[in-house]
Amino acid sequence: MTKRADDALATSWHELMARYNRLVCRLDRELQAEHGLTSSEFEVLQQLRGSDESLSMSRLGEHAHLTQSALSRLVSKLEAAGLVSRAMCADDRRSVRVCITPAGTERFDAARPTQRAILRDESSECATAAEGLLLPRP
Repeated sequence: MTKRADDALATSWHELMARYNRLVCRLDRELQAEHGLTSSEFEVLQQLRGSDESLSMSRLGEHAHLTQSALSRLVSKLEAAGLVSRAMCADDRRSVRVCITPAGTERFDAARPTQRAILRDESSECATAAEGLLLPRP
């Protein structure tokens, strides 16, 4: 790869990250103002809402894009708000399972149209920036 191609790749990466950060900031701002949720809280509720059963903290962590300690604090906050509940796993007392409560389902369902509208508004810019990162395979 030439220096020019590397520079173009780095520029595309920078543009994508800038657009992603603007998107997350907008999600946080609007979800918080309209529904009292951060984008990370929304994502955890989305994982739980999409599951037929409770999820282990480790399974949640695979999709939440948070450190284990940050996820634990976030789940504690959601639990204090009555949006999720936690329980020890019956089969493995070291494991904690999390499930969404009816109040959490209601809050998520109310916030989902806001999140989806923001994603629709912002997705074309992110897709355009991502195109610059797609390189042909050798």
